[in-house]
Amino acid sequence: MAVMTPRDPVGRVVLRTVLIVVSVVLVLYLIYLLRTPITWLVIAAFIAVAVSGPVNLLHRRMKRGFAVAIVYAALVMIPIGLGALLIPSLVGQIENLGENVPQYAQDVTDFVNENNTLNDLNDKYDFTGELQNIADDLPSKIGDAAGVLQDIGVGIVNSIFAAVTILILSIFMVSAGPRWAEAFVRAQPPGRAERVERALRHIANAIGNYVGGALLQATIAGISSFIVLTILGAPFAGPLALIVAFFDLIPVVGATIAAVLIAVVMIFVNFPVGLIVWIAFAILYQQFENYVIQPQIQRRAVEIEPFVVLVSVLFGSTLFGILGAVLAIPAAATLQIIWREYRDYRRESLAAPPESGGPQLEVPA
Repeated sequence: MAVMTPRDPVGRVVLRTVLIVVSVVLVLYLIYLLRTPITWLVIAAFIAVAVSGPVNLLHRRMKRGFAVAIVYAALVMIPIGLGALLIPSLVGQIENLGENVPQYAQDVTDFVNENNTLNDLNDKYDFTGELQNIADDLPSKIGDAAGVLQDIGVGIVNSIFAAVTILILSIFMVSAGPRWAEAFVRAQPPGRAERVERALRHIANAIGNYVGGALLQATIAGISSFIVLTILGAPFAGPLALIVAFFDLIPVVGATIAAVLIAVVMIFVNFPVGLIVWIAFAILYQQFENYVIQPQIQRRAVEIEPFVVLVSVLFGSTLFGILGAVLAIPAAATLQIIWREYRDYRRESLAAPPESGGPQLEVPA
């Protein structure tokens, strides 16, 4: 019976295969263990690329360090300022909603009683009674909301370390990014350096355009929603419009989620006229955004097939939640640029004439 040894060709193949499999398993396990810092690095890189445009713009008039400080100070102060302006109003509106919900529920009950079809359904299932019970209990639940907010505050405090770490990593990437990219390009062979530099530039432009376009698109959605909610008499139009703007940053499904949340609120605020008007506005605006606003805003970004967008968002949201959905399209654009440059590079390499002086086949004219 023959025994395979490392000197035997078959034994070397088996040994190499086993080593490859073990190495892949160890690498995957190491990635799993380091998934949290790897996620931080990905977020930091995304932020660094997104703010590199404003930093480079300011760098033309001042030192890069000052430009980085100004951009990141604005990046930190904007959400803090918005929170300081909106959170007190939001808390007050929640309290008002809790106090007014019984009246809203009574309005729904009166509307159901005046409609014969709905009244028959109510006699069978008594859904207005259940709604009234929930509404009567809601004011007493407002006190429990303080405990929930306290738990949320504890979670936010526990996340400060991660946020600070991500910002510091991002600042290092923005400050040293051009130097790192230049060193990476110089390390490439002469025939590939120009293509690598072009690919890096296109990736940065695509991500920057995507982020800027997404923010502008979310701003338009928030302002439009604020105007409609104000006309409909919603008592907390500002916070609701902010919710719409936030969810509009999530590709594909974000606007729909926000529309459903606002529709639930409109049931208690202005039923049925306000609810019907809001649903009609949400449907029409989403179509207008998908076919007019978004193409115009993102016309300078890298074009991606709608199927690829949907698949990338589904994969990203499944793996990393909301953050994955937000990063999915820039990641898909990056992979598309890399694949396009590699394809062109291979095509040019195959089409280039051989450098050796060997015999050449002559193709008859």
